[in-house]
Amino acid sequence: MGGFALSIEQLGVAVEGRQILRGINLQMKLGETHVLFGPNGSGKTTLLMAIMGFPRYQITEGKIIFKGTDITRLSLDERARLGIGMSFQRPPVVRGVKTRDMVAACLKEQDGEEQRINELAERVNMADFLDRDINYGFSGGEIKRSELMQLLAQKPELTLIDEPESGVDLVNISLIGELLNSLLEKDCPLVDRTCMGLVITHTGHILDYVNARTGYVMCDGVIGCEGDPHEILATIREKGYEECIQCFLRRTPSG
Repeated sequence: MGGFALSIEQLGVAVEGRQILRGINLQMKLGETHVLFGPNGSGKTTLLMAIMGFPRYQITEGKIIFKGTDITRLSLDERARLGIGMSFQRPPVVRGVKTRDMVAACLKEQDGEEQRINELAERVNMADFLDRDINYGFSGGEIKRSELMQLLAQKPELTLIDEPESGVDLVNISLIGELLNSLLEKDCPLVDRTCMGLVITHTGHILDYVNARTGYVMCDGVIGCEGDPHEILATIREKGYEECIQCFLRRTPSG
């Protein structure tokens, strides 16, 4: 497996001049799935946006290393070409662009493109949506399935997944978990996997469907703890995020 495929070192991120993240450290190897917990507004999405390279999220300190390359100053499209993909919590509606065209743009192989697009659409139960504008009039579950279809076409080595269970009913969450497992190659031995995933979750429901190796809790722009994701989730469910915040404050030197 070698060393870390993703290494985030002392990362600070600001949005419109306001510091959101401070001193973020996180390392992942290929084949691993990590989960980031945290209350709303704690900075979880900011971290994913900064890794992906959205220009609104200004890196003020530290660096991001992906597959041995310092990507801290690379553009979003350069990072995508290196093998980073993202599923958004609230992706935008794109009028005038068909879902079929977006999936085609994500495909790396050109041979048999139409057949591949149709196969992916059938797999994610989106065959009737290919000729509709991206996300226009889609339900929460349909949006998630559409995004996962695009990611399955892209086959990123690092997938950033923001709240996969958000806005999704019980009928869809099982399928979304199955698709995420396929995207993250969970059916392959760890040593044979070529991708990894960083998943944001507020409720932790996705852990019923997707196994993760490491969990983190983010509070007020800082990663407060790291450990077994199921143990972290059990504590959150029993005592709430307030316990995580108090634990972090007790371990943080005053002044």
